[in-house]
Amino acid sequence: KDVQKEREPHAYLSKEEVKEKIQSYNSSVTDKLKMTLNANGIYTGFIKVQMELCRPITVQSSQSQGRCAHSNNETAFYLPDGCVNTLHISSTNTVREVIEALLKKFFVADNPAKFALYKRCHKEDQVYTCKLSDREHPLYLRLVAGPRTEMLSFVLREHETGEVMWEAFSVPELQNFLRILDKEENDQLQMLKNRYAAYRGKLEEALRGVLKPG
Repeated sequence: KDVQKEREPHAYLSKEEVKEKIQSYNSSVTDKLKMTLNANGIYTGFIKVQMELCRPITVQSSQSQGRCAHSNNETAFYLPDGCVNTLHISSTNTVREVIEALLKKFFVADNPAKFALYKRCHKEDQVYTCKLSDREHPLYLRLVAGPRTEMLSFVLREHETGEVMWEAFSVPELQNFLRILDKEENDQLQMLKNRYAAYRGKLEEALRGVLKPG
């Protein structure tokens, strides 16, 4: 269930509370991705982000896998479903900075403004997905929720269609997307033609059996 953007103000923890939370967090970690508290009160740690992208991304690389369309030195392709990336960040990093770091790690050339970071959590036996504001701090949310991803996980998505900043797309990007859409349309059309051709063949075979003499 998707809910509105997170707007609730957070009562941030004191230094002592942060220290206690980090100790508790690290004692529960099972994948060695622990948090570290620095002398200045800033702490660092890891978050995992699941990529749930419906549209192709543009990367500055010629060694990309998947369905591709080329334009100069850029390639547009679809990320595989369920792709998860791990980022090492600090408690001062905002959602916007996390999105930028994630795209940079994938060598994505698309404008970060096209994407949004969501948190997914369980409440009362239901799963809620909520878009985070650019000023949120993902590592703080991870610390408060604990290390269990079934309690809290992060998801990268495109903005909803009505929110897309189409002016953020470059001309080569739009041309790549159109080429990919044309290919998908042709593939779907060919599949439809093959299915009806198979039906027609079965009907004609059945008719021949019915009309066969004696």
